[in-house]
Amino acid sequence: MSLQLWALALLGLVGASAGLRPRKLDFFRSETELNHLVVDEASGVVYVGAVNALYQLSASLQLEQQAATGPALDNKKCTPPIEASQCHEAVLTDNVNQLLLLDPPGKRLIECGSLFKGICALRALSNISVRLFYEDGSGEKSFVASNDESVATVGLVSATSPGGERVLFVGKGNGPHDNGIIVSTRLLDRTEGREAFEAYTDHATYKAGYLSTNTQQFVAAFEDGLYVFFVFNQQDKHPPRNRTLLARMCKQDPFYYSYLETDLRCLDPADPQAPAFGTCLAASVGVPSAGRVLYAVFSRDGRSGGGPRAGLCLFPLDEVHAKMEASRNACYTGTREAGRDTFYKPFHGEIQCGGHGLGASESFPCGSEHLPYPLGSRDGLTATAVLQRGGLNLTAVMVTAENGHTVAFLGTSDGRVLKVYLAPDGSSAEYGSILVEINKRIQRDLVLSADLASLYALTQDKCHSSQDPYCGWCVVEGRCTRRAECPRAEEHGHWLWSRDESCVAITGAQPQNMSRRAQGEVQLSVSPLPALSEDDELLCLFGDSPPHPARVEGDAIICNSPSSIPGTPPGQDHVAVNIQLLFRRGSIFLTSHLYPFYDCREAMSLAENLPCISCSSNRWTCQWDLRYRECREASPNPEAGIVPAHMEDSCPQFLNPSPLVIPMNHETDVTFQGKNLDTVKGSSLYVGSELLKFEEPVSTQEPGTFFFRTPKLSHDANETLPLHLYVKSYGKNVDSKLQVTLYNCSFGRSDCSLCLAADPVYKCVWCGGQSRCVYEALCSNATSECPPPVITRIHPETGPLGGGIRITILGSNLGVRADDVKRITVAEQNCVFQPERYSVSTRIVCTIDAAKTPITAGVVVDVNGKLGHSPPHVLFTYQQPQPLSVEPKQGPQAGGTTLTINGTHLDTGSEEDVRVTLNDVPCKVTQFGAQLQCVTGPQAALGELPLEIYYGGSRVPSPGVVFTYRENPVLRAFEPLRSFVSGGRSINVTGQGFSLIQRFAMVVIAEPLQSWRRRREAGPLQPTTVVGTEYMFHNDSKVVFLSPAVPEEPEAYNLTALIQMDGHRALLRTEAGAFEYVADPTFENFTGGVKKQVNKLIHARGTNLNKAMTLHEAEAFVGAERCIMKTLTETDLYCEPPEVQPPPKRRQKRDTTHNLPEFIVKFGSREWVLGRVEYDTRVSDVPLNLILPLVIVPMVAVIVVSVYCYWRKSQQAEREYEKIKSQLEGLEESVRDRCKKEFTDLMIEMEDQTNDVHEAGIPVLDYKTYTDRVFFLPSKDGDKDVMITGRLDIPESRRPVVEQALYQFSNLLNSKSFLVTFIHTLESQREFSARAKVYFASLLTVALHGKLEYYTDIMRTLFLELMEQYVVAKNPKLMLRRSETVVERMLSNWMSICLYQYLKDSAGEPLYKLFKAIKHQVEKGPVDAVQKKAKYTLNDTGLLGDDVEYAPLTVSVIVQDEGADAVPVKVLNCDTISQVKEKIIDQVYRTQPCSRWPKADSVVLEWRPGSTAQILSDLDLTSQREGRWKRVNTLMHYNVRDGATLILSTVGVSQQPEDSQPDLPGERHALLEEENRVWHLVRPAEEVDEGKSKRGSVKEKERTKAITEIYLTRLLSVKGTLQQFVDNFFQSVLAPGHAVPPAVKYFFDFLDEQAEKHDIKDDDTIHIWKTNSLPLRFWVNILKNPHFIFDVHVHEVVDASLSVIAQTFMDACTRTEHKLSRDSPSNKLLYAKEISTYKKMVEDYYKGIRQMVQVSDQDMNTHLAEISRAHTDSLNTLVALHQLYQYTQKYYDEIINALEEDPAAQKMQLAFRLQQIAAALENKVTDL
Repeated sequence: MSLQLWALALLGLVGASAGLRPRKLDFFRSETELNHLVVDEASGVVYVGAVNALYQLSASLQLEQQAATGPALDNKKCTPPIEASQCHEAVLTDNVNQLLLLDPPGKRLIECGSLFKGICALRALSNISVRLFYEDGSGEKSFVASNDESVATVGLVSATSPGGERVLFVGKGNGPHDNGIIVSTRLLDRTEGREAFEAYTDHATYKAGYLSTNTQQFVAAFEDGLYVFFVFNQQDKHPPRNRTLLARMCKQDPFYYSYLETDLRCLDPADPQAPAFGTCLAASVGVPSAGRVLYAVFSRDGRSGGGPRAGLCLFPLDEVHAKMEASRNACYTGTREAGRDTFYKPFHGEIQCGGHGLGASESFPCGSEHLPYPLGSRDGLTATAVLQRGGLNLTAVMVTAENGHTVAFLGTSDGRVLKVYLAPDGSSAEYGSILVEINKRIQRDLVLSADLASLYALTQDKCHSSQDPYCGWCVVEGRCTRRAECPRAEEHGHWLWSRDESCVAITGAQPQNMSRRAQGEVQLSVSPLPALSEDDELLCLFGDSPPHPARVEGDAIICNSPSSIPGTPPGQDHVAVNIQLLFRRGSIFLTSHLYPFYDCREAMSLAENLPCISCSSNRWTCQWDLRYRECREASPNPEAGIVPAHMEDSCPQFLNPSPLVIPMNHETDVTFQGKNLDTVKGSSLYVGSELLKFEEPVSTQEPGTFFFRTPKLSHDANETLPLHLYVKSYGKNVDSKLQVTLYNCSFGRSDCSLCLAADPVYKCVWCGGQSRCVYEALCSNATSECPPPVITRIHPETGPLGGGIRITILGSNLGVRADDVKRITVAEQNCVFQPERYSVSTRIVCTIDAAKTPITAGVVVDVNGKLGHSPPHVLFTYQQPQPLSVEPKQGPQAGGTTLTINGTHLDTGSEEDVRVTLNDVPCKVTQFGAQLQCVTGPQAALGELPLEIYYGGSRVPSPGVVFTYRENPVLRAFEPLRSFVSGGRSINVTGQGFSLIQRFAMVVIAEPLQSWRRRREAGPLQPTTVVGTEYMFHNDSKVVFLSPAVPEEPEAYNLTALIQMDGHRALLRTEAGAFEYVADPTFENFTGGVKKQVNKLIHARGTNLNKAMTLHEAEAFVGAERCIMKTLTETDLYCEPPEVQPPPKRRQKRDTTHNLPEFIVKFGSREWVLGRVEYDTRVSDVPLNLILPLVIVPMVAVIVVSVYCYWRKSQQAEREYEKIKSQLEGLEESVRDRCKKEFTDLMIEMEDQTNDVHEAGIPVLDYKTYTDRVFFLPSKDGDKDVMITGRLDIPESRRPVVEQALYQFSNLLNSKSFLVTFIHTLESQREFSARAKVYFASLLTVALHGKLEYYTDIMRTLFLELMEQYVVAKNPKLMLRRSETVVERMLSNWMSICLYQYLKDSAGEPLYKLFKAIKHQVEKGPVDAVQKKAKYTLNDTGLLGDDVEYAPLTVSVIVQDEGADAVPVKVLNCDTISQVKEKIIDQVYRTQPCSRWPKADSVVLEWRPGSTAQILSDLDLTSQREGRWKRVNTLMHYNVRDGATLILSTVGVSQQPEDSQPDLPGERHALLEEENRVWHLVRPAEEVDEGKSKRGSVKEKERTKAITEIYLTRLLSVKGTLQQFVDNFFQSVLAPGHAVPPAVKYFFDFLDEQAEKHDIKDDDTIHIWKTNSLPLRFWVNILKNPHFIFDVHVHEVVDASLSVIAQTFMDACTRTEHKLSRDSPSNKLLYAKEISTYKKMVEDYYKGIRQMVQVSDQDMNTHLAEISRAHTDSLNTLVALHQLYQYTQKYYDEIINALEEDPAAQKMQLAFRLQQIAAALENKVTDL
């Protein structure tokens, strides 16, 4: 394999040392690809960055120093430093140079590579092998360049201000494994604890949004005055388009307030209608006389036709600055609505413009925190290309100027450098180009040398001299120089430059050509010929011949012809030889010319059979020798017997043959003429053909006339054959122009009519005796009349009574011409002849007339009076088609339905005769026969339409055959949302109307993205459409598709997925997003190819395993048997193999390894074979019959111990209460039985519980409802809070004024100085209560939600102040214990905001399952509706202290007026009617959100046991009474049995019977009114009969308490049932292995930093801070209130159990050890065993977070900006601003005073702005 060398070519413009000479080129070659080049203007040294190397070169490209930069162990996913033990995927990786910049003041070179996440190094300018700074352990903050070779990085080194510190400005795209930073400012020197290459400040970076689909490709960076600019292309995916953007920001702006980007558009003047050039490929800044200008080259691909095009556009920087200032001013001072279409927030989304006073852009030239930033404008700059080129791309640009001339050097994609003169009037002229290396791309770095004498280009190793306005061609040195450097520039013609001058050229030669056999001189005319002295000697060089001296005579140079000339190429009569003129001194090239040498011997053979004419007619001076019959060079004095040059008419030749056509198989006499035959003897002539291999002698008839007789010639392949005959005399060709045509009468003429239709020239006749067509001379009984016509077949054989269809009659002798056909009769009906479709003798086509009745008869044809009858088996039938029905009878409005039409005689005629329409819309016929099939078209309106069927233009009756157009199917949802590119994933599509559809397909349209550059050598990506036809139809609302496979590299395409439903297409896109494809996962093969199966699980590793796959979908196989999936994460897959080793799928005979079963993973359509599985042959595990005793015996022991404990307790009670001793002994036996029963229930429930939770989805609340409930539901107004209702009663007349003022107030809040002062002022007011602080903080969160990064900055500032207070007071542990300050509540809200997505995606599912499991467990047993106690609970105070008898029932419920089937519902016979209603509502409406469920007291439950109907209610006249007690009705009370049918209906007055009217609809009110006198399952223990003594009452109470505690074993039962769900929730919240939200890592790191800063080394303090900020502040709140995140109703009995788990969670987060005793609360004892495990989980969680990669401020800000963009619009921001203003109004004077005392606020005029806002809102409160 040959080594490819990459070259740096030096294109000399001027200068002796760098000049270009033909024999000596300056270039530098590298073994690896060259990436970047820079030149030190002071020293002229050239620095080159290459793959794996850096080079330091002299100005003449001589190597001075080099340094190796790679390869090294790396992987794009791993964080440096790379250790093989930590990064298993690391391999030797090339280091591509991404950035190469000079910092001359610091005498250093900045270089960044693609290795190690794009970290950089500083090197010495004097010796690049000396590395001044390099650090690979600083983490993400030092990642500068892109680690993706295809993603460009640009940079600029400058000072933040004159004399300020040197910094590095960087712009780069975001590769797949990059850190997401797009623009950043980096330090070059260590300062204030920051290392080199870290961000200049925490805010000096911009990062792409997490959800951003746009990709950037940077082109250039440059500076202009106070500003730095970036040019980059941005590929937008939605909609797909490429934009070229110019970004500007102030150098001394550490917060990026000044960032502004705008579009650059370059138009093609050649095609004004065409779209603008799409992509900028290179850009640089030049300084022509008028000022600095940005020059940019743009390209447009050739997919739209016409091939690629490129253009050069100019953007004066003065115009750029003016446009950008106008954009800033328009955003700051314009209206919010007007700015929405023009302005946006780069890298994130929308921006809020407007609301700022005039002059804001002038007052703050570099922006400010209170002004909108970063700012993007779609109203950009447009220019028209001054130069455009087709068929190629311009890849580099460099512009320079001298003496008023502006010149652009443009690199091209085909390996040239174009030289373009840019005139002051805006025109351009390309005056030269340098072919550096053909078809090799000129790279972006085109750089002038330090002395402006040379041009450096990164390319391959060809180069050429160039010509420029301030450079001229020095003739005597043969190179381009400045005039002063050319030794003889003053002499005429020695230094050439002018727009009108040309290079030295040979303008003519005498003779103009020469015979290759001649010798002589060639006189060359040279212009402009330089003045030559006596010392100037010129050499002539012909091709490869040795040079010889030239002779100069005046303006002519004379050379001698060469002695050896190259051979003449085949098929030509000359060869062109290059003549070069050289100066002898130095062999300097002067000029060259191609000179032809001709060969007359070759000239005579160029034309076939015409040697003389070919010789004498060519452009050379060749003559024909008649005597020797050869072609030779012309002589000056021609002799006799010579045909001179160009006198071809004098050649001997034969011509004019007669006849021109010759029949085959017949000897024919042919005569022809001859002329100029003086030298030709007639007796020696022969005529022949090389093709047919014959030769015949020629006879002379009279002078000049000859004849010969042909033999019987035959050629059966064609009807005719052209022949070019030769004539020879004595074996030598004489010029022959004899061309005849051989023809065959029999070919293709099988009957008489065809024969007589032949061309009369051929003289073909029909020979009756032979029954064939022959030449007339070959037949003795030729006939002029043909036999009668013969009909062999007709098509079609049937036709409709209405006629109008075409009949094709096939046969023979059907006439010689169309006029011969006189009349046609088909089945006794006339048939109108169609002459245009007639074919001689073989085919007649006619259109039948209508018939009155059905008939079958033959066909008669009249051809010139001769009748032809069809044979008996060829008959035509008139019949009437009768459509009777159509299937299906309905279809979608979009059409595409295939209709099958049934009836009789539907196959009448042919397919072309049938036409089907529906309301004039064609139904395309696809099948013709006994059944018709057609495909419907789209209809404009819905409804029933008759099917109109036409045969031959006549409609046939089709009564009752109708088709109905229905609404197109509607696609409502689909899941999952993505698939791997290999396809095969089941996509569940739900909607409505699917039963209308016959054929479904999933279609994916793949359009390549313009900016995508493939990394491998391959052709351009092609657009493609993939159709997946595999699907399963379930019902009208559900279809399951298998996703089709699409091209690899999905990121290179814009993929659009849609569902094809007959003629209707629906985009696979909902509010949840569009369907996506992701790259296939990768799997690691087993080490050594074999996995030993020892632990009953097989583990496979990979990447992106769960990106588009779930545990339930994935499949794995061991051999031919399934491996049961257990776990699937992003990187790991676990499955349980069969117990016994299965056989392999493909058994091998010899290799025992290959007889092991394969391990196969199948994701959708793709399979991976990872290796083979070897089973452990050791003794198998303990059998099942031993497991059960081992488990049961300890459990029984536990039960015995528990019984013993209770027995001891009963002994103690017996001593105290002797009267109840016998009862306790009886209870002991009861407890024993109950424990056994509870244990049995526990074992069963642990098996079945998990499946019950999966029935319905997880009803996560939308973001607004979630934040409303978390922020404002606990407020005093609850769900009636104005922030939840969102209603502000503002009169319409004042609404615009109020809203504008509130927007201004919002801008004021965005000033940090104002907001901090505002908060401090409020908190200093004594009447500003803790509740008010909480509410204020929540309002502030909503108001600032659009700028969460700013909100975080405020929170951080306030937090630092709060921490300072606690540290100074030496009570740091107390911080964050409550929410007594605004900042503490701000933290709560911040956590709630940042963890919403995490709740939704990760932790929500285990929490919801826990909630559902508790609810299920509670409702499985009796629940006392009055006391709110349950048999199954975790809370001992909520435990039902009695053994209530109950039985489960399953009732069938019918919902009235909904017509649905009966729904089975599980209830208990001891349930109250309200409890039954709730269970019914829960089951019937389970697929709907809880908020849409009807309330229990708004529905009526009716039971119809027989003919009567009974309304069931909690309390009615039948309720059981015992004195002053009234028992709530249950199903048992009404004697409702298992399987009963109940009817649920809404409340109506007419439905209520008289006896129940007082109880409905207020059943709950009845319960409340009689709360002290109603009971459900257990009478309250405190209520004893009044007759008992006081002492007896006490004993009775304690007896009841003792008995209740017997039932505490139920707590253990419920705990065991729920344990898995509790553990899962704790693990999801406290497992650092899961994706920890960035906010948690960010805030915990902040706490660690502050602890270190304040020298707090007590781990307990930091632990308390973290616990108070996250687990206790957020998770406990969510755990106690699931309705904050889910759309659910939390019953009191469920809430009691959640409280126990929440308390356990709180205990786990504290480091305090709780000593347990028999007096400890049951809740503490319940989870005493697990607490230690949970505590370790918390410790590990905190430790794991501390070890994670740091989340920088920029990362956090990007994440927060995404949240702002996604959700701010849904919040009641205006209402929050208004509510906040109420506090401003209440404490107005205090706030104004505080602002006037603050210097920063004074500078920004904050008090004045607040006064303006107050004036606008003066009547605000009154209005409301």
